[in-house]
Amino acid sequence: MSRWVFIDGEFVEKEHAKISVYDHGLLYGDGIFEGIRMYGGNVFRLREHLERLFDSAKSILLEVPYTIEELEQIVVETMRINEFKDQAYIRIVVSRGVGDLGLDPAKCHHPQLIIIAEQLALFSNDLYDKGIEMVTVPTRRSRPDILSPKVKSLNYLNNILLKVEATKAGADEALTLNTEGYVAEGSGQNIFLLKNRVLYTPPSYVGALEGITRNAIIELARERGYTVKEEPFTRHDVFVADEVFLTGTAAEVVPVVKVDSRDIADGTPGKHTHTLLNAFRELVVRDGVPVYTNAENHAG
Repeated sequence: MSRWVFIDGEFVEKEHAKISVYDHGLLYGDGIFEGIRMYGGNVFRLREHLERLFDSAKSILLEVPYTIEELEQIVVETMRINEFKDQAYIRIVVSRGVGDLGLDPAKCHHPQLIIIAEQLALFSNDLYDKGIEMVTVPTRRSRPDILSPKVKSLNYLNNILLKVEATKAGADEALTLNTEGYVAEGSGQNIFLLKNRVLYTPPSYVGALEGITRNAIIELARERGYTVKEEPFTRHDVFVADEVFLTGTAAEVVPVVKVDSRDIADGTPGKHTHTLLNAFRELVVRDGVPVYTNAENHAG
């Protein structure tokens, strides 16, 4: 079936969804985005994603052409028109819009909203069972005092270079350091390590995004009695951890079993990682904005 994309105030078929070559999102990466997931007919933590989108917009002086409530309805309608029921990925993009070839955003008079829905699996199913390998890459995370990691901008070149370098090295993902040598994240995921039943994850000031999935895992871990600390750590701490895993909207919760040729513990996914992954998968089907009525869900 054809996919439908919301663009410029209407739904159009995927093949006809086009933007101007003068759009500043294309020319300069001038815009913001969010990635959101749908599980079991519910859009997971839609309001939190949209609030983060609006925070990003405010930070870069970009006016979103809809309210949060209007965007909620458009996202729901996007899922309905594409007839998604489960495991769908939603991409919301807000660009500065059409301008000229100069940098001045004042020349862009109409911000552009695009909403895309597709099936997406960042990692194959078997990697959730056997784990992934990471490698420390040369490119460092952009400094948070230059562009805050809390802003999900369309300029993702930093992250793309991280992913390219990890792939070229034969690894599944990049271990990314900031300019001071502290661990920041993966190429596009948050990182956690477990040591003596204490869960550690980098704070945003080292260059880590405050991920929606990250925050959900922190909540789930604390509910289950884990001590969670948001503090900087180094590669050494990763090497000697009991367990390591990545989190993200697309990644969910994926175990890491090797980093820079060093096995994490015994080189297999840990039980605590699986506990949190299972808890997360239970959470996502009950915590979200429903797309269909109960009658429609049963009919589907």
